[in-house]
Amino acid sequence: MKTNEKEKFMPKFTVDGIEYNTEDLTENGKAQLASLQFLEVQMSKLKSEIAVYQTARNSYSAALKAELEAK
Repeated sequence: MKTNEKEKFMPKFTVDGIEYNTEDLTENGKAQLASLQFLEVQMSKLKSEIAVYQTARNSYSAALKAELEAK
């Protein structure tokens, strides 16, 4: 495989706007990248959870306001 063809299939990642090939990383670099990717997934899950909690909070708040106005 030619270098250009090989680069097409190499997984890439971007840090500070610069694109890198994962194959160029050391083992330690690959471990750091894996940790960052794991954290990105976890943070995304937490953001989704927070959105659910905010929606529930708004609903409970609206229900409480309606209850207070009914008195």
